[in-house]
Amino acid sequence: MSQQVQDVETIFCHETGGDYLVVVQRDGKRLFRAKLGLSETSAGPRPAKFRLKDGSSEEPRQPDEFVELARRAKRIRISEQTPSEKRRELTEMFAGYQLEDKVKAVRTCRYCASAGRYSPVTTDTAVKDNNDWICRDCARQELERQLSFSGGGAVTGAAKERLEELMLEVQDLQRIVNLLQGQLDPDLTQFDTISATTDEVDPVRTDSLSLHPGLQGLLEDRFETLLPVQSLSVENGLFDGQDQLVVSATATGKTLVGELAGLNRVLNGKGKMLFLVPLVALANQKHEDFEDEYGHLVDVSIRVGASRISDNGNQFDPNADVIVGTYEGIDHALRTGKDMGDIGTVVIDEVHTLKEEERGHRLDGLISRLKYTCEQRAARRDDYGGAQWIYLSATVGNTEQLAEVLESKLIEFEERPVPIERHVTFADGQEKVRIENKLVKREFDTESSKGYRGQTIIFTNSRRRCHEISRKLEYSAAPYHAGLDYGRRKQVERQFGEQELSAVVTTAALAAGVDFPASQVIFDSLAMGIEWLSVQEFHQMLGRAGRPDYHDEGKVYVLVEPDCSYHGSMEMTEDEVAFKLLKGEMESVMTHYDEDAAVEETLANVVVGGKAAKRLNDRMLGEVPTKHAIGKLLEYDFIDGFEPTPLGQVVTQHFLSPGEAFSLVDGIRKEAHPYDLIADIELRDDDL
Repeated sequence: MSQQVQDVETIFCHETGGDYLVVVQRDGKRLFRAKLGLSETSAGPRPAKFRLKDGSSEEPRQPDEFVELARRAKRIRISEQTPSEKRRELTEMFAGYQLEDKVKAVRTCRYCASAGRYSPVTTDTAVKDNNDWICRDCARQELERQLSFSGGGAVTGAAKERLEELMLEVQDLQRIVNLLQGQLDPDLTQFDTISATTDEVDPVRTDSLSLHPGLQGLLEDRFETLLPVQSLSVENGLFDGQDQLVVSATATGKTLVGELAGLNRVLNGKGKMLFLVPLVALANQKHEDFEDEYGHLVDVSIRVGASRISDNGNQFDPNADVIVGTYEGIDHALRTGKDMGDIGTVVIDEVHTLKEEERGHRLDGLISRLKYTCEQRAARRDDYGGAQWIYLSATVGNTEQLAEVLESKLIEFEERPVPIERHVTFADGQEKVRIENKLVKREFDTESSKGYRGQTIIFTNSRRRCHEISRKLEYSAAPYHAGLDYGRRKQVERQFGEQELSAVVTTAALAAGVDFPASQVIFDSLAMGIEWLSVQEFHQMLGRAGRPDYHDEGKVYVLVEPDCSYHGSMEMTEDEVAFKLLKGEMESVMTHYDEDAAVEETLANVVVGGKAAKRLNDRMLGEVPTKHAIGKLLEYDFIDGFEPTPLGQVVTQHFLSPGEAFSLVDGIRKEAHPYDLIADIELRDDDL
């Protein structure tokens, strides 16, 4: 040991079992460990035993060898975790050899010291573990052990990284463990805050507008000035017929832009207004809103899906001044040759639907077909000036590109009326409901400065889960989804609006904009069905939290089940998706076509436009391989030249997938067994 003695840099002493663990270091690396025992003498405490440790074995050495080590060492450190009376004993012993100048008490990692490692820590680098401090490496290992012990052994990847990040930030291991056990520590769950922002826009006074007298008077009775996004739209030609893409956050007033443009044109005899939305629930609500607010000025009708039933059993009236409809409802009218007369304004709400895999191509095709229909009517009538197009969205990643392809003026207003706190916490499926109950109660028991109680929207991934959660919440709550009948949905909307419900639990139906003035949004799941949310859908949904006329702030809670997915086809886990959504950039809105989508829209374009089908295809946002699609339609016997066959007419009127429809028809012609037909279709879907 003589050479080692020459090179000693640091001696570290830590009390253990009444004796002292001694760690000898050089250049930051451990040379060896030893056990030191002291005894009381007439001269004070002195080394009585000194044993070198090698694993579990010990080698006795002369106590004087420790004294020689101490004299050679550059520094001597005593762990602060050593009891005070034992620190005094050590200090007196070193002073007895005139070594007190080398001695200093330091804070060290308890776990490292027990393992024979010298790891000094500071208040900036240490992590609190109960009443002690440990180093970051040991804190990570202990967190991993706690995760395994608490049943969270599957916490890996993004969730584990987030928990480690939080632990190092707050320097408290127990607070992280408490978080895993469902304690809602807002300092830990808070991921970030989306600040309230307001762009500087000079407001337009309503009495300065030159609208139809009926609309002008109604508007002046409601507002002195327009909201910023509305003012921007007016200043950029809204009432001069300018087509516009209006992109602004939820609750900033963009819907009124479309309403004002359309109603003013209706009342001035410039054609009817179509107000189009993606979902039946939205169409029903918008129809009711138009009836209540403008029913004394205009006739309002509704067109949803292929159904003739609208509100209260009324039939769809294609001659109404205002037609509220779903995309498919109006598209069905076009595909079946219904004449809707002079269309003066088309408002496409939630235009970002263009990017959706299942429905995007149908909206893309609808816009092309509707524009063609308006152009054909203008060609036949000199007194019809065509339609003004207003596209509305809260979430678009490629605003300038989208405005260009839609041939519209971009009106983009970056505003968040109230701040939104975004929180993340971890829980399994059953624990989530307990946390949701706590959050809903806390929010409903809180009143804003505007006098409104806090209310919650909980988004989940199935109708069954909607009912399960709403039953388990202690405060009044209700499920809300497309499976409920119209009367029940209207009852839930009324109860929520009158603050009789603390929460609604819903699937995707609310994400697109049904008007529930909620202060809090909870994500019970980050999937809709068996698909993970996109960044765009996530922002659309969290944007429901916080309304400027009701609330001081919005809250969003993302409840994450680590290592969870809801279907075998899902490649990522919920914790990975959570941070992708929270940190991700908004996706671009553009339509993409596979073969089935291209063939379906080409068939619809042939039905509506005949020989102009190629022109209709060319004007759509997505690239449609027209020649290939026409070839497939001829092969399927769905068209004859540029005319639909009776079979093709049926396929397009019922929004059938042409490929699947052909497989069925071909199988029926060959007298295939029904089970074989279904199997063929399933296998065909797997191949796409």
